[in-house]
Amino acid sequence: MGRSTGGFIMTEMVHGPLPVQVRDPILPRWWRTVDRWTMASVVFLFIFGLILALAASPPLAERNNLDAFYYVHRQAVFGGLALVAMTITSMMSPDTVRRWATVGFGCALLALILLPIFGTDFGKGATRWYSFGFASVQPSEFIKPVFVVISAWLIAGSFEPGGPPGRMMSFAVAVAVAGFLAFQPDFGQATLILFAWGVMYFCAGAPLLFILSMAAATVLAGFVAYNYSEHFARRIDGYMAADVDPNTQLGYAANAIQEGGLFGVGTGEGSVKWSLPDAHTDFIIAVAAEEYGVLMVLVILGLFALIVLRTLARLAQERNLFVRLAGTGLVSMFGVQAMINMGVAVRLLPAKGMTLPFVSYGGSSLIAGGIALGMILAFTRSRPQGALSAVLRGY
Repeated sequence: MGRSTGGFIMTEMVHGPLPVQVRDPILPRWWRTVDRWTMASVVFLFIFGLILALAASPPLAERNNLDAFYYVHRQAVFGGLALVAMTITSMMSPDTVRRWATVGFGCALLALILLPIFGTDFGKGATRWYSFGFASVQPSEFIKPVFVVISAWLIAGSFEPGGPPGRMMSFAVAVAVAGFLAFQPDFGQATLILFAWGVMYFCAGAPLLFILSMAAATVLAGFVAYNYSEHFARRIDGYMAADVDPNTQLGYAANAIQEGGLFGVGTGEGSVKWSLPDAHTDFIIAVAAEEYGVLMVLVILGLFALIVLRTLARLAQERNLFVRLAGTGLVSMFGVQAMINMGVAVRLLPAKGMTLPFVSYGGSSLIAGGIALGMILAFTRSRPQGALSAVLRGY
């Protein structure tokens, strides 16, 4: 009751009572600032994935003596978890995303390092999974989004006065992660990691000579892999062959796309799912083209394009360098993975063993994709003074 209380009362008498600041509840604030078009596009991709799982997975279940809709139920569960992970992650601030990504990167990198010792290949010639009996985990799916965030943080830090040599550190991390992936071997995911890093480094103002050197090094690495990896050479030879063997996965996929035409042969009437062992994962777009036609494929393409273009448009207004780089790296990786998956099905690219995000079956792919899209939504949320236009106006 001394001078401070008297001063407070006097201030209130002269200027009136101080306004009480009421913060919005987290859910209304999140809903008002998040990109709802991107969220809706992801949900539609997941719905299409369930529809295609109803067509593609029963033959696999029959071969494994399981209930006809066993894999559909699992995809619904994993997809639900992915959407929950996306929503929770999208509510985080960029700093919170970065802190959790740091922890996640350490865990995912350790899992990747131990994979040759404790992992399994499920008879596919590449040790990429940890098997727990009731489920399996693919560490490469989870390391991709957290790697992008860590690299963006390091690159952005190098622009601060007295900052670390973040660009060189991020390059070392990218090479190390790509090396562990190539050792599985998983050259597709390794290339995706290097691509995402290259996009972020380019956006941060990389010298053209360095970019050209990276391209040359990638070509050299491909040449070495072709000569020393039978797994890699077999896929390249199949892609470069003048005629497609009709009894290979590429042959079955090409025939399915031709049979589907514009409107498809009808729900459940397709035959490719009985021939392709990976019809529910790597070649899911072939099932879509055969049963529902090119129109459904175009709708799926449009949804991926909408996510990528809206994200880049929102990031173009962002003035935080870390947010711009991380968001650009994540959405570039997301879009290119979709392009690679569909490109393989139509023989524009050699087989990579890469899923179609939110459409293909796979728990690791779905949940890791949910985390990645959640990060994208968190980085593109509307924030006060977050727009580049504020800088141009002198705010």
